[in-house]
Amino acid sequence: MEHLLPGVPLVESPFFRRIFDDPAIHPTVRSVAHSLATQGFALIEFPDADFSRKAESVKAALGNRFDFDAWRAHGHREGVSLRVRDAWQFNQDVRNIAGNPAILALLGQLYGRRARPFQTLNFPVGTQQHVHSDTVHFHSNPERFMCGVWVAMDDVDENNGPLMYYPGSHRWPVYTNEHIGQCSADREDLPTQALYEPMWRALVEEHGVQPQIFHAKKGQALIWAANLLHGGAPQLDAMRTRWSQVTHYFFDDCAYYVPMMSDPFYGSIAFRHLTDIATGEPMPHRYAGRAVPASFLESSVPPNMRWMADFDGALYLAANPDVAASGIGAMEHYWLHGRREGRKLRP
Repeated sequence: MEHLLPGVPLVESPFFRRIFDDPAIHPTVRSVAHSLATQGFALIEFPDADFSRKAESVKAALGNRFDFDAWRAHGHREGVSLRVRDAWQFNQDVRNIAGNPAILALLGQLYGRRARPFQTLNFPVGTQQHVHSDTVHFHSNPERFMCGVWVAMDDVDENNGPLMYYPGSHRWPVYTNEHIGQCSADREDLPTQALYEPMWRALVEEHGVQPQIFHAKKGQALIWAANLLHGGAPQLDAMRTRWSQVTHYFFDDCAYYVPMMSDPFYGSIAFRHLTDIATGEPMPHRYAGRAVPASFLESSVPPNMRWMADFDGALYLAANPDVAASGIGAMEHYWLHGRREGRKLRP
């Protein structure tokens, strides 16, 4: 069949039935596709016979990075989210989970383009995150060529911070700065998702949709679509862990950017300059089969993000050992807290 909408993921195409009724498509792929298309998520067993060993290895390698006593004393009540961002850069098991060949093949069949893992997050406890859509934090043009895969490294129940998500919310429009009346380029500070949270809460109420909770067993995984509203339920038992890994994926032949920090028609786009975790290759920005000119990428940097060009994460962590111990990424910390706190950039 002629592909009339190459700029729309197969799994989100209005021609979904024509595409996935093809008898050449494996029934398992068809089932996952149907769940993603209708619900915005799909539950699978993570396809790795060695997953349990990898999970235990990741826990052992990352566990000493967290101050669990401090989190249990006050961070838990304050909604602090413990995490290590991009542990794939130094941990082979994290990298192998992110680049799992069966996951890459499945995502390629669902989206119609090659999947490229670009970010990992490892959590030792529940995130307790406010419900959100990932599309404000990272997105693609054409839109919706992004997804997440979360995999449980512990058994999860109602007491140790399960995932929550709103079925069908992925079909709602993708809302960015122009829709909520924000211009991030003219802000002195950098925006956070708090700007969007009242809108998300109102959308949930308006649509009357109820959250679904995922009580996962170790080794079970959740694939979710780019625009699915999801978050973390409260962790009722602070003494327990809830280890997990999230990998975020983009797809080939797109441009990749941060919508929350971008105002495209005001000349400001926060492009992401990414590495494919599976191959180590840079991920080029492309538009309609053409390379996005480097001059355009450079000229579009938002004014309040130009400091990032000279930012050295290793030096920042060396100058701020408490940040290094927290597990928060250097740039993420400086962006959210360090500038306001007057942190040193170098020792």
